[in-house]
Amino acid sequence: VQLQASGGGLVQAGDSLRLSCAASGRTFSRYLVGWFRQAPGKEREFVSAISWSGGSTYYADSVKGRFTISRDDAKNTVYLQMTSLKPEDTAVYYCAARLWGTSWGNRDEYDYWGQGTLVTVSS
Repeated sequence: VQLQASGGGLVQAGDSLRLSCAASGRTFSRYLVGWFRQAPGKEREFVSAISWSGGSTYYADSVKGRFTISRDDAKNTVYLQMTSLKPEDTAVYYCAARLWGTSWGNRDEYDYWGQGTLVTVSS
């Protein structure tokens, strides 16, 4: 499966932004999809993930209550709705997908990655 993330941009603190992760492949609905982010000089960290059915979602504590992940398998797309953005949310955001794994937040368990989209939040 091939992934393409989009929707990043420059916003002010408190603003909202929606990221999209568009996928190719007819079996996309079988994949668990996650969002990760990497700020300059920092490790890539887990942000959120959604199960293949969409019935389960997971969030990092730092974004819980502000970000919402969802999927539309008819459009082969996963979304990350980000609200109440903070300067510390500034990073390149990547979407990733996998079929199997044991830990939602372990980036090493994701097999496919998009190219990333930059989110910059100014104070």
